[in-house]
Amino acid sequence: MPGWAEILVRSFVFLIVLFLITKGLGKKQMSQLNIFQYITGIVIGSIVAIHVTDVATNPVYGILALAVWFLIPVTVEFLALKSKGFRNIFQGKGTVLIQNGKIMEDNMKKERFTTDNLLEELRNNQVFNAADVEFAVLEPTGKVNLLPKKENQPITPKILGTNVSPEKESQTVIMDGNALLEPLANASLNTNWLETELTKMNVSIENVFLGQVDSDGQLTVDLYDDKLAVPEPTEKPLLLASMKKCQADLELFALATESQESKDLYQKNSERMQQAIDKITPYLQ
Repeated sequence: MPGWAEILVRSFVFLIVLFLITKGLGKKQMSQLNIFQYITGIVIGSIVAIHVTDVATNPVYGILALAVWFLIPVTVEFLALKSKGFRNIFQGKGTVLIQNGKIMEDNMKKERFTTDNLLEELRNNQVFNAADVEFAVLEPTGKVNLLPKKENQPITPKILGTNVSPEKESQTVIMDGNALLEPLANASLNTNWLETELTKMNVSIENVFLGQVDSDGQLTVDLYDDKLAVPEPTEKPLLLASMKKCQADLELFALATESQESKDLYQKNSERMQQAIDKITPYLQ
């Protein structure tokens, strides 16, 4: 076999082997690497490069070496699940860089982490003043995670003491102009509902590049033609407006009638409607 043909065959074979090994090692190998995963990636890449480009080598030996370097990280991962000490040795552990708002200079020296490195990582976390950080840790992957001080954290509904509606995963129900039946079923919807919603928007499904349904059952679409404008969903604002109008009408009826019995009835139902509005408003905004 000519040398160029053998290289093509080897490349194809080792590509398949490398793909299977990567799938077997799992998603962690594709994310930011810890120390052992970094070493494993270098060795596996070197084995493949040598046995693909050097026709004098025996490809069987290359596949055998890859099998060994597949079993080693799998074994290490298994043992790491069983032992914290083993995990610390082979996968590393986090190093605290800032604690209680104080920079830990000794830990930075231990990790050879300069002040410029720290400030860069803070900026990557949208923090531009080290004094705004309560806690920061250097992960084994080399990434810095931090906790801002309480006064610098974003305001959340929990802090404000307000209720918000639970939100589930949005379902992609249209892709490339085709309806997706499984996501529709996951959202407890069907194609008839989808056609009705598209008709309201005066849109044909063939013109929809992407369509998604949120946890409230509202459909939003993106069209192939970017020049066309699609109206925003209005179901929730309309429902809230209708409830407020109903409550206002009940108050108006209570003021207009001369019958005390009717006045009390209207007033009582007006108060009930207001209570319902107060409870449902967080879910409709």
